[in-house]
This record gives sequence, C-alpha cells and structure tokens, in this order.
Amino acid sequence: MSETWTFVCATAELLPGEMRTAFDEVTGASILVFNYGGDLYALEDQCSHEDFPLSSGEFDAAGGTIECVLHGARFDVRDGRALCAPAYEPVAKFPTRVEHGGVWTRDDRD
Repeated sequence: MSETWTFVCATAELLPGEMRTAFDEVTGASILVFNYGGDLYALEDQCSHEDFPLSSGEFDAAGGTIECVLHGARFDVRDGRALCAPAYEPVAKFPTRVEHGGVWTRDDRD
C-alpha cells in the first residue's frame, strides 16, 4: 500500500465533467480521476474485464459512468462497480483529496 499521495493536476484543471490520469510511482498503478458534479473520484485506469485503459473511453458526466471502448463494459465512477457485461468485477477505487490548490490520489490497496 502506498502512503505517498500522487499529484494529479491543479484543481482548476479538473472541472466538472472532466477526467485526468495520474501514475502512482510507488505501486505502478495508472489512476483515472473524475470530477463528477464537483465531487472527485478515482479508479484504477484498467478495465476489470480486459487489461485495457478506461481512459480511452467516454466519461458520461451526466450518468457518472465510464465505458471501456474495447468491449463496452461500463463502470460507476463513484465506486468502481461494473454496470454491465462483459465486466462483472469492480474496478479498484482510490481515495482523492484536494490540498494546496491541487488534486491528489494514491493507490491504497494492501
């Protein structure tokens, strides 16, 4: 588990409806951070169905979902749960925080 927070971007660079990727250098995880209606959420940038980056897909800012472009699996950005086949397993969810004018996240898995 990483105790080191990773800087994503300045808060002004992640407006509602936008997403940004970050890389946790301690654990090697690629992390996708979403601004969904002013709240920040972070998921592993990897579809649980196939090893493919979710950041290649579309963030539905109205519904709070991300769709994998490879096979059409959709995930809830708030908790990472799979919403439709072919994905059945959730995507890892990570903590976020806003501090010193920036957005931060970290891979907190054991």
